Amino acid sequence: MTEVADRIPAPPLKAVPFYCPIAPAVHPLVDDIDAAAVRWMMRQELDSDPRQLHRLTLCDFGGLTAKTMPYGLPRALTAMAKFHSVLFSLDDSQCDEVPVTPADLSRTTANILRAVEGAGDAGSDGDSPHAAAMRKLRTEMEEHASPNQLRRWAEAMRTYAHGLVWEAEYRTASGLPALNDYVAMWMRAIGMAPSTALIDVMAGYEVPDRDLERPAVRALTEMTWTLVSWDNDFYSRNKEISRAGDDLNLIDVLAHERGCDPAEALEEAVTLRDRVMVHFLRLRQQVVAGGAGSELRRYVHGLGQFIRGHLDWASHCARYTAPSVAPVAAPASPADWWKGLPADVSREPLPIPAIAWWWGTLDA
Repeated sequence: MTEVADRIPAPPLKAVPFYCPIAPAVHPLVDDIDAAAVRWMMRQELDSDPRQLHRLTLCDFGGLTAKTMPYGLPRALTAMAKFHSVLFSLDDSQCDEVPVTPADLSRTTANILRAVEGAGDAGSDGDSPHAAAMRKLRTEMEEHASPNQLRRWAEAMRTYAHGLVWEAEYRTASGLPALNDYVAMWMRAIGMAPSTALIDVMAGYEVPDRDLERPAVRALTEMTWTLVSWDNDFYSRNKEISRAGDDLNLIDVLAHERGCDPAEALEEAVTLRDRVMVHFLRLRQQVVAGGAGSELRRYVHGLGQFIRGHLDWASHCARYTAPSVAPVAAPASPADWWKGLPADVSREPLPIPAIAWWWGTLDA
C-alpha cells in the first residue's frame, strides 16, 4: 500500500486568524506544572531518540494544561500535564511520523487500554513504555477521580484508540478519505475524548451522567473535540507536511473532495470552522439558560475554555513555531492570531452527515 509520504507533497499555506470570543485564562502555577511533567516524562523513557525527547520537552505540556483547564487543582493538573506528554509522545512515535498499520496500532492501543482500565499487574513485562506510563497515571488519577469518573475516562480512551486505528487505515491508503469520514475519525483520533472526560476531575466535582447524556451536552462535547481537531489542522498543517509529508488534514481533504487547490479549500475550511464555533456559543448559552445545575454549568464552561486555551497554547508553542517549521505555520505576531468576526453565522446545519445532528439540539 502507498504510505502518506509517497503522496505528492502539498504546498504550505498562509496562516489564518481564529474566531474564538472566549476570554483567555491560565493557572498561576503553569511553569511548575510544566517542569514537573517534563521531569516525569523523561523518567518514563517514552522515546529512545534524544532529538525527539528534546522536541517533546518544548511542547509546553504545562501551558496546554494550565490554559485549557485554568480552574483545576494543582496536583490534578500536574497529572493531566503528564497525560498530555504521553499522548504527544504516542502521536509522534506511533501515529503521525512513522509508517504504522491498523493492526500494529490496534495492538499498541490494546496494551495501553488495559493499563488505563487498571487491569493486569503493574510492571507487567508486556507493557510498552507508553502503557507503563499510563498504568502509573491510572494510579495517580485514582487520587482525584471517583470510580464513575475513572470509568468515563477509560471509555473515552477507547473512543480515542478507535480513532487512532481508523486514522492508521487512512494513513496507509493511497488517497485521502471523504470529508464526512475524516470529520468523524479526526474528532476521535485527536485525543479530546479522554481530555474532556477529565474536566470535572481536574476541578474536584462530578457531572451527573444524566447531564452528560443530554443531546445538547453531547453535541457541545463533540463540537469541542471537532473545533480543537480542526484548529490543530490549521496551525499544524505546514509542520506535518514539512516533517513527514503528511497531508491528512481538513484543508487537503476538502481540496481532494472539491477538486480545488488547497488555498481555495482553506477558505471553505475557515467557513466550516466558524459556523461550528458560532453554533457552539449559541447552544452553550441555551444549556446554561435552561436551568442547568452548577456542575453542568461548570462543565460546559470548561468545554469553551478548552477551545480557547488550546489556541492560546498553540500560538506560542515551539512545536509549531520553531525555525525547523515552515515560516508560514504561524502568524507574524500574536495580534494576527485572532479575528473579531466569524466567516459564517448561518444557523443551517453543515452538510456533513456525521455532525449535522448538532443543529437539531438548538431550540428555534
